[in-house]
Amino acid sequence: MHAQSVVLFGGTGFIGSHLAARLSEHAIDIVVPTRHESHAMHLMPLGVDIVQADPYDDTALRKLVAGRDAVINLVGILHSRRGSPYGPDFRRAHVDLPHRIAAACAIEGVPRYLHMSALGAARNGPSMYQRSKADGEAAAASQPSVAATIFRPSVVFGPEDKFLNMFARLQRHLPVVPLACAHARFQPVYVGDVAEAFVRALLDPHTAGLTYELGGPQVYELAELVRLAGRYAGHERKVIALPDALARLQAMLFELLPGEPVITRDNLDSMKVDNVLEPSRDNKVLTTAALGIKLTALEAVAPQYLAPPGGLDVLRARAGR
Repeated sequence: MHAQSVVLFGGTGFIGSHLAARLSEHAIDIVVPTRHESHAMHLMPLGVDIVQADPYDDTALRKLVAGRDAVINLVGILHSRRGSPYGPDFRRAHVDLPHRIAAACAIEGVPRYLHMSALGAARNGPSMYQRSKADGEAAAASQPSVAATIFRPSVVFGPEDKFLNMFARLQRHLPVVPLACAHARFQPVYVGDVAEAFVRALLDPHTAGLTYELGGPQVYELAELVRLAGRYAGHERKVIALPDALARLQAMLFELLPGEPVITRDNLDSMKVDNVLEPSRDNKVLTTAALGIKLTALEAVAPQYLAPPGGLDVLRARAGR
């Protein structure tokens, strides 16, 4: 497999940092655009080329992708101001940017575009997030000369994740956890497996034009995941399932607080649909099995990164290991 040169948008984030590490192991030249170089300093030991640039500047975007073998886009957000059919922030990050990237690739002759979507993406989905992700997939595949490969992960876990770590932090401070959508179902997938899926797809030209839905080996209800996060962190609390009306009131209050909200009404709308893999009748929608990836169980890694200092031995003792 020959060395390639890729541009990795979103490379400074949680998934992007893991993917950059995996790409570097294959002697692939990696360019990571960022508006703030300080956000990418942790990637420097990997030999990543960090470029300060605005991806929404079409001239800068064309310059970034020119001469590359592929572009990978991981950019995504969880919250947006409300709007129809989805908020302006979702439109900018999930739809406008993929469209700009695909167009720049077509102009500059870049043959491959690997795009991060989300499990549950649907143009008629109940949430703004899901609708914007679906339109983002269409934007990514809008250029006939650019072969797009789409990835739809369930919630992604691993060190520095904003999911299990958030619930672990909450349980350090709360006597109980009032939980919205407690019975919503997820199929968490390990960040290392997501990164591996991108790498294998990049190195295999036969994955062009395909979509991969990424889920872990086990399905959990949200309440189960919250309890596991607390248990592994050493302070499991009682989970109280909130009725829908109280859940929406809670979300509205979080939206009014400064900073990034813990949960929003749009998040609640997303959880109306189980975030799990379903059998597909489309032969262009595959899973990690088609890439030959052995999936990592949540229980195999979460105790290690959630455990308090010195707490892993205690957790193993409790489990009889």
